Amino acid sequence: MKATAVPEISGAYLFEPTPYADERGFFCRTFDADVVRSVGLDPDAFVQDSLSRSVRGVLRGLHLRSGAGEAKLVRCSYGRIFDVVVDLRPESPTYRNRAFFELSGETQVTLYIPAGCAHGFQALTETADTSYRIDRPHDPAEDVTIAFDDPELAIPWPLPVTSMSERDRKAPGLAEALKQKES
Repeated sequence: MKATAVPEISGAYLFEPTPYADERGFFCRTFDADVVRSVGLDPDAFVQDSLSRSVRGVLRGLHLRSGAGEAKLVRCSYGRIFDVVVDLRPESPTYRNRAFFELSGETQVTLYIPAGCAHGFQALTETADTSYRIDRPHDPAEDVTIAFDDPELAIPWPLPVTSMSERDRKAPGLAEALKQKES
C-alpha cells in the first residue's frame, strides 16, 4: 500500500492498495496503520466505521461538520462513485479548491479527507457501496450541508441526479453554509 498526497487539497491523501489477483479474484489490504502513520496521521484516531449503499445517479452531499470538523477515510468497496472534496478551511493554502476522484471497488483506493473539507459523491453504477471511517462520533447538531449545484462550486456531476435526501435537496448555497459552519 502506498500513500500519495492530493495536490489540490492540502492534507488529503490517496491510499492505494496492492491487490493480489488470481483465478479466485483478488485480495488487498484496505487499511494499514503504518502507512497511515507514515503521512503524519494517527491511525487510532478513527472511532467509527459506516457504510452506505447507493444506486446509480444517487447523490450524497455536500456534507461537512461545524466545530472541530471531521476527518474521514472514504472508499468505494463495490461499484464506482464520483467523489468530490472541497477545502473549506480558511487557513489552508488550498482554501476553496475542489478535487474530483473516481473511486471503485476494483481499485479499493481510500481517500483521506481532512477535517474542515466538504465531501459528497454520486453513484456511477447500479450499486455502489461506500465505506467511511471517521475520527469522532457523529453529532447531527454539527451537520452542515451545501447545495450540490451551487454555481460558485460548479461541480461537474457526471450523471443526472436520480435521488437525494430531503436535507441535501434543501441545502443552502456555499455562502450561507459557511456561516452555519462558523456558528
